[in-house]
Amino acid sequence: MTNRTVSADELRQLIGKDLEPSPWVLLDQERINGFADITEDHQFIHIDPVKAKGTPFGGTIAHGLLTLSMLPSLIEKTLPALEGMKASINYGYNKVRFLAPVRSGKRIRAKFVITDFTEAGEGRYQVITSITVEIEGEERPALAAEWISMILV
Repeated sequence: MTNRTVSADELRQLIGKDLEPSPWVLLDQERINGFADITEDHQFIHIDPVKAKGTPFGGTIAHGLLTLSMLPSLIEKTLPALEGMKASINYGYNKVRFLAPVRSGKRIRAKFVITDFTEAGEGRYQVITSITVEIEGEERPALAAEWISMILV
């Protein structure tokens, strides 16, 4: 998380407001190949620049799940931490849509809007965040999602 911490009331006041976008992150071929190795998804469109050049994308593209997996890193650079937070747990997604491919060598960043923040029991808060992942220099976003997190205090 950012170095900034906020109270539950302060976090609640952020509902509906655009948070500062995350920093840009490069999705280069090395990162794409590493993700392919870890997930054992070696489809040519991701790892074979020569063969992928013949596709409508003109080259390799990042796995959609690689883009999705970048969200924890991107949000931790943007969202302030809740005072007394012991852990933030990925609780799931209400929706995820992969809207445009991220070509190898492109940079992405995420924009976040907290849409809901509720107490979910003693020492637990549920946060729902609307996310758009942008591709530098392109109009169409790579990804749109609604993410559910559980914060333990």
